[in-house]
Amino acid sequence: MRSFLPQVSLQFDVAKTVKNSVAKLVDVFVDSFFVFIDKPLLPSKSNFAPVEELREAIIVSSIQGQIPKDFPEGVYIRNGSNPLFGGLKSTNSIFGKSSHIWVEGEGMLHALYFQKSSHGAWNIIYNNKHVETETYNLEKQRNKPLFLPAAEGHSLAILFAYLLNWLRSGTVNKYLSNTNVFEHSGKFYSVAESHMPQEIDIFSLKTLNNWELSAAWNRPFASHPKKAPTTEELVIFGFSPTKPYVVVGIISADGRKLVHKVDIKLKRCSLCHDIGVTQRYNVIMDFPLTIDLMRVLRGGPLMKYDKKDYARIGVMPRYGNAESIKWFEVEPNCTFHIINSFEDGDEVVVRGCRSLDSLVPKPDPCSKEFDCLSRSYEWRLNMQTGEVKEKDLCGEKVVYMDFPMINENFVGIKHRYAYTQVVDHIASSTTQDVQKYRGLAKLYFEEEMVEKDEGIKVGYHMFEKNTYCNGAAFVARDGGVEEDDGWIITFVHNEDTNKSQVHIIDTKNFCGETVAKIEMPCRVPYGFHGAFMPILFQDQ
Repeated sequence: MRSFLPQVSLQFDVAKTVKNSVAKLVDVFVDSFFVFIDKPLLPSKSNFAPVEELREAIIVSSIQGQIPKDFPEGVYIRNGSNPLFGGLKSTNSIFGKSSHIWVEGEGMLHALYFQKSSHGAWNIIYNNKHVETETYNLEKQRNKPLFLPAAEGHSLAILFAYLLNWLRSGTVNKYLSNTNVFEHSGKFYSVAESHMPQEIDIFSLKTLNNWELSAAWNRPFASHPKKAPTTEELVIFGFSPTKPYVVVGIISADGRKLVHKVDIKLKRCSLCHDIGVTQRYNVIMDFPLTIDLMRVLRGGPLMKYDKKDYARIGVMPRYGNAESIKWFEVEPNCTFHIINSFEDGDEVVVRGCRSLDSLVPKPDPCSKEFDCLSRSYEWRLNMQTGEVKEKDLCGEKVVYMDFPMINENFVGIKHRYAYTQVVDHIASSTTQDVQKYRGLAKLYFEEEMVEKDEGIKVGYHMFEKNTYCNGAAFVARDGGVEEDDGWIITFVHNEDTNKSQVHIIDTKNFCGETVAKIEMPCRVPYGFHGAFMPILFQDQ
């Protein structure tokens, strides 16, 4: 043993020295042959620009209207892309050009805390903070861009970006924890498709540790895990550009262990962003938006939506395997977000926001102008006969919407209502590859319009001109009994005044006046998913 330990130590020192030397050589090569360029920001994209972290939380005192007395104590928190070093980058090199896409950028959490004093008055506090992943800390320490962008561009440039990133940092791309926030077993997590979730101290927004389930889960963890009805187990999934392409897992209700894991044996890497649950099943979307490394080697794009390829929905028993999945062929489409899924007799009903093209990457120039925008849609999958019934929920009305939300108590079971952000397709057309949301919609699934072709009843809450929302979430009323007893809370930005607010809308009086408008102390850029988390402040 005495002679063995020095050998091991020597081997370790040599390996470390070689690794550091390689990294330094790659640094010299990248600095010599790659030029980082800020991607231009159109005037219509001004509120997509990043903001600085606050040094400390700020008390918010300017409110139009009143916070409802029975509004729950808690935190409204939203994740989003907030790039370091001025904005998203592209690079030019001897290998060609590569660039980031709009969903990339370090994650930043924006949190608004609602705490009631002993006298019944509301104390409201705002804070923001970057999610400090390993790669965030690496670039922060170096104080300059480190990772070459690899989402779009020339195939050779993308391949060299992957290789050089790996040689310099041990990973081919950044860990961008910028998409969603969720709670499980009393702990709070930030998540995106590229890595494991990061646990967050919900009061300080400090990043704690990666959620390491076990050595068995050695892949990314997609952005929309779902709690199974009744059992409170967390159904998760993760996709990878190499086999196995998609793996489904189940985490115990107490969050301590991975109790089930299965390769569902897809034949391609579908870019799965969401998964559905019912009381007995998991619902899997295998749609033709794919990631393909071999396609890059052949000179094609890393990500591609192929409207001529097959699309199908899989219904899998909760603890099933690949052989137990019943697949249903559906019309080719791109669906990032599931509204809800549930069992209705012999049918599994899946509702989502479906488009006929994809925004990620840029839409096919041969597609119709607004094919990349989503509409509310329903699939009814008969488990006995294999029959599929598909329909646009809004009928022939041209209403584009996405980022759906429901009362979380109804996830996986039959529901009557849902809420979405309504796309301003005219304003979105000026921003090229990003969307703006001019209002909110309430969907009444059990109420159809008089005219058959008009689909279900939809109520709207629209904002004033050049004002857009993001990160909307449903907040259930304390003691509420009915499914739609609560509020929608959302960040709102007026592009004429460059002012940001948080609006609270009563879902029982959805089309009426906003209940409260909370003036934010600084600009809040547009982002992705929001959530309202009830918390106990006295437990800090």
